[in-house]
Amino acid sequence: MAPRILLARHGQTEWSLLGRHTGRTDIPLLEEGRRGAKLLGERLHRAPWSGLEGVEIRTSPLIRASETCALAGFGERAQAWDPLMEWDYGAFEGLTPAEIQDIRPGWLLWSDGAPDGETLADVSARADEVVEWARSADRDVLVFAHGHILRSIGARWLGEHISFGARIRLDPTSLSVLGWAYGEPAIERWNDTGHQEG
Repeated sequence: MAPRILLARHGQTEWSLLGRHTGRTDIPLLEEGRRGAKLLGERLHRAPWSGLEGVEIRTSPLIRASETCALAGFGERAQAWDPLMEWDYGAFEGLTPAEIQDIRPGWLLWSDGAPDGETLADVSARADEVVEWARSADRDVLVFAHGHILRSIGARWLGEHISFGARIRLDPTSLSVLGWAYGEPAIERWNDTGHQEG
């Protein structure tokens, strides 16, 4: 079986609700985010996932991701891993896109990187490390992390430049699956929030 990687974005936080760039600031989940994390966990413990026995699990050490992991019922099985931390936004940490445009018109994270933070090359290297780990053995993996790093992992899984991440958005507590089609890396499921709709 070719290994797949399941991506779980953390639950809603105050900053994600407001659209503020949340990199390394350790923001806790809102109650809505906690509820979404529990619903995601319930989904992953039902068929066809059935608790993901034998799946290796890692989480960003930041609280919004690690708490999502724990509330979903995988905390005891998960290992915290720094490569899953969110993009370091440097001088733009905590700012909304509109505030950033006032400072630097035309700025786009996916082409410009973050001033005083991480470059595209920095984040691409971290995403490549995650992809290499995910493909390193004959088992699936599940990761709990953040919107921009997960979109970067999606781009690199497909062999695309990291800037492809601009085209594949992710909502809080969404589930995505990266796998294979005809022997080539493929998206099996993306930004699936069905567990929150029922």
